[in-house]
Amino acid sequence: MKGAQAWRLGSMGDLQIFPGSRHRSPLKRPIWIIFLVSLVSLFVVCTYIYPQHGNAACYVFSSRGCKALSVWLPPAPARELTDEEIISRVLFRDILNTPPVQSKNSKIAFMFLTPSSLPFEKLWDMFFHGHEEKFSVYVHASKGKPVHVSRYFLNREIRSDEVVWGKISMVDAERRLLAHALKDPDNQHFVLLSESCVPLHNFDYVYNYLMHANMSFVDCFLDPGPHGNGRYSEHMLPEIEKKDFRKGAQWFSMRRQHALIVIADSLYYSRFRDYCKPGFDGKNCIADEHYLPTFFHMIDPGGIANWSVTHVDWSERKWHPKSYRAQDVTDELLKNITSIDLTVHVTSDEKSEEWVQPCLWNGTRQPCYLFARKFYPETLDKLMMLLDF
Repeated sequence: MKGAQAWRLGSMGDLQIFPGSRHRSPLKRPIWIIFLVSLVSLFVVCTYIYPQHGNAACYVFSSRGCKALSVWLPPAPARELTDEEIISRVLFRDILNTPPVQSKNSKIAFMFLTPSSLPFEKLWDMFFHGHEEKFSVYVHASKGKPVHVSRYFLNREIRSDEVVWGKISMVDAERRLLAHALKDPDNQHFVLLSESCVPLHNFDYVYNYLMHANMSFVDCFLDPGPHGNGRYSEHMLPEIEKKDFRKGAQWFSMRRQHALIVIADSLYYSRFRDYCKPGFDGKNCIADEHYLPTFFHMIDPGGIANWSVTHVDWSERKWHPKSYRAQDVTDELLKNITSIDLTVHVTSDEKSEEWVQPCLWNGTRQPCYLFARKFYPETLDKLMMLLDF
């Protein structure tokens, strides 16, 4: 009887008797399946141990490429820290966890980084007047001895060395200023300013804004473009990975604990000294734009605001920010700057993406800026008239 005949329940005569399974020789088992499984397993192991620099091999198994493959691959083992990293991180941890020195006369250290004389001393004199017990002044003049017109700046120069834009000497000058300012235990906050910086508010406003803040104001953002992560050098490995490389303006304002870890650092500083400089590896790495943002992103990312309290106008998208002439300085300009409560970072890649975040001061949205630059010396008279502290 053929297998195509219908089955009828209850009729033994219709019961079909199927032949028993034929004996298969062991050599005829599906060896190709075992071989294929072994091949796939070998590929996965090799991909994990020897990761590919390109993505072509990933598409053998998934149209989504390496991202799909990484979902079910085990995570890479954590890198063992070097002796230098362990020493540095223990030191930084203890400094950050130590309560600040209680001072009966807490001061702000105003640190001026300038080639020579300060064209806005008269304006700063007006700003400082009447608050002599709440601030200290330090001047790093890299090219010539300044001529002072304000008593607050007399004999406030520190030992200074040559500063070259774009090179580590700029960071050296910042650290030198911090070291001198830290010698005074009453200095609890440290502000870096240039010769073209001016205050936007009266002293009491600035003092309360900085002294009661629960963070430091260090500019920091991720720029995937050629003027951001494109400046990274693999010579910084293993201590500094590309994913941690950050960018930001150099004009910081930081708490005492943060100032201490900056001058205590030798490990991360040395990587920027040796491998972040114009022309190295065919790149144009600017140390003062990357060292502190990267350092704080790695060591204490939650302790910084990710924006600077010094306003700079980069809207012209040039190598240097907009500079203000006398005709530019108006009451409207100053009001516009002091009312800004959002910080904007623009990436340097083809997308030119804008990263916008509110300026949060102790969790509440506040105006971002206490100072501004770059002002030409010719703006002094107008600024003194309009600000009138």
